[in-house]
Amino acid sequence: MANSGTWLPAARGARFRLVRKIIHLDMDCFYAAVEMRERPELAGQPVAVGGGSRRGVVTTCNYEARAFGVRSAMPGFKAREICPQLVFLPVRFDLYRAASARVREILCDVTPLVEPLSLDEASLDVTALDRFAWDLAKEIRQRIFEKTGLTGSAGIAPNKMLAKIASDWRKPNGQFAITPDQVAAFMRDLPVRKLWGVGPKSAEKFATAGIQTCGDLQRFSLPEMIARHGKWGGELYHLCRGEDDRPVEPHRIRKSLSKECTYLENLESLDDCRAAMDDLIAELREELRGQAGDRRIRKIFVKMKFADFTRITRECLADEPARAIFHRLFETAWRSADGRPVRLLGTGVRFADSAGGGAPLDITQPLFEF
Repeated sequence: MANSGTWLPAARGARFRLVRKIIHLDMDCFYAAVEMRERPELAGQPVAVGGGSRRGVVTTCNYEARAFGVRSAMPGFKAREICPQLVFLPVRFDLYRAASARVREILCDVTPLVEPLSLDEASLDVTALDRFAWDLAKEIRQRIFEKTGLTGSAGIAPNKMLAKIASDWRKPNGQFAITPDQVAAFMRDLPVRKLWGVGPKSAEKFATAGIQTCGDLQRFSLPEMIARHGKWGGELYHLCRGEDDRPVEPHRIRKSLSKECTYLENLESLDDCRAAMDDLIAELREELRGQAGDRRIRKIFVKMKFADFTRITRECLADEPARAIFHRLFETAWRSADGRPVRLLGTGVRFADSAGGGAPLDITQPLFEF
């Protein structure tokens, strides 16, 4: 019988009740790491991948660049200002997809229960394996390094949410575990900002109400949370206690695919937004090539979030992610901006159900907001 309740080498004499053992793997600064692997002469230099022009943004960067304050979504010109020696490289999705596929092969050698979340992230359910999850995570990371030359960080926990949080705890090239008996204490001191769905604005509102940690949030009952925050309050009630019963879904059918970016500096002009939109459209089309297979598209949409945190989405029927249609939708949305600076842009597609087909573009189809 598998010792599925056994977690860490330090706990060899102990047994927990049967719970899931989830590993969340997050590759370290993936795009930049792949580029540096291909260009060994860049070792030790600050490197960013993305648009280095005034209207471009940093897609990702290595840790040498982060030491200067360069961050993802930072405007290219700003990144060059704070790090004049920064090496800017264009995005090459074919290269990243190939590296991601090799990593995924390694994960699937360990267990068929692998749920890819993006090119550089995945969750694994190793509950049924007669191995310590900690040892498996170390072995996976070592094999990835030997086969690809890339490093990844891992989080180990009883559920997907906690494993994802844990994977960020020992970056880069490390791992961190939250065992079932540690969950309550871990959650008490965890900043609310770490919970899924809590952004900067929500965190600010919580802080104003004296709520800084999940322990602070746990003082409220389920009815109180729902009364204050609606359906999301019910989810938060469980999340702030470390409760997440979502299974790892290896064959989850994707209903949509999108690319979005929250900008460190708000986009002030129509031209800046158009340039940023073109970058997102290009990324989306590349991602569709790599992940969507033969899925048929039914709708495309754009999303905008303004500096005041209000948000609008526009969409229409279409069977392809055409640049002209995205821009038409964006310009319709822009007219609703009333001059407000834009802090987030997004592009995406919604797929047709398996029983239905993609719909051709219907120019008369009304645009709508939600």
